[in-house]
Amino acid sequence: MVEKLDAAARAALATELPGWTLDGEHLRRSFRFRDFSEAFAFMTRVALLAERHDHHPEWSNVWNRVEIGLSTHDAGGLSARDVALAKAIDALL
Repeated sequence: MVEKLDAAARAALATELPGWTLDGEHLRRSFRFRDFSEAFAFMTRVALLAERHDHHPEWSNVWNRVEIGLSTHDAGGLSARDVALAKAIDALL
């Protein structure tokens, strides 16, 4: 079973993932692109990455904006899997 992040790990998230915000049991980030095509291309790259990580985001897209939320349902909240996927997503930029 995947374990939730402890208080110390949660506190380190602001430094570890500067573009992401902690929202309860989710990591969230908003991305803006020049247009829909760029946003959709980014989502495609994230989808392939998520498959490799076997960890899938909650997300939405409106024209040039992509909103991503990460949480580990099996852990009932944030886990190291969310942190790893957030870092991998950031590396795409």
